Amino acid sequence: MKRYPIKMEIAGSTAMWTRPDTGDCPVSYPAPTYSAVRNIFQSILWGQAVEIIPTQVDICAPLQFHTYNTNYGGPLRKLDQIKDGNNFQLLATVLTDVRYRLYADVVETPPSDSESERTKAWRAKTKSPGHAYQEIFDRRLAAGKCFHTPFLGWKEFTASYFGPIRDDATLVDVSTVIPSMFRDAKFATGQRKPRYLYNQNVQVEHGILIFPKEAGREVSHAE
Repeated sequence: MKRYPIKMEIAGSTAMWTRPDTGDCPVSYPAPTYSAVRNIFQSILWGQAVEIIPTQVDICAPLQFHTYNTNYGGPLRKLDQIKDGNNFQLLATVLTDVRYRLYADVVETPPSDSESERTKAWRAKTKSPGHAYQEIFDRRLAAGKCFHTPFLGWKEFTASYFGPIRDDATLVDVSTVIPSMFRDAKFATGQRKPRYLYNQNVQVEHGILIFPKEAGREVSHAE
């Protein structure tokens, strides 16, 4: 299957790439996860009949961790808190003044009977959905257009810049190993609860994180 590369830059004052193992006081990974990178690309252009496969993240600003406090009022509160209209104070460790170069490949997905009529119509008029996505993505990125506003992990952390890679974007010389990094959540056919995929011993070498090609370890919701 032919791959069509896409790339972009994103920056912002605050980012949160949540480590699920950090519980009630979440801590950020140093770089966005596989699923976060995919979602950022899809925020520029949501494509039909294609799959976005993140390949690499370049860290282009020093890693600065910062304590972040907020009053949380979302659906993850306890039932009695929701019933009484009470919030709880959320303490998190976030990143500040971040800047990344993101890379991914676009591939065409195999046709299926379950896909929408809109997707079938797109296939009928497009000889190469992957190439079409690449061309449209690059035009939209250059024009500053998006499907929805890109954000840096949490929706309140919007990007101060998203667009083509700028000339002054340079790597930060940071190297580390992430023992277990969240990759994606998948729903099996007929299952209401997702299963979570993780990659082990993900390496950041001199500011470059290359996503493993394999999905990695799979854990259930209960774990």
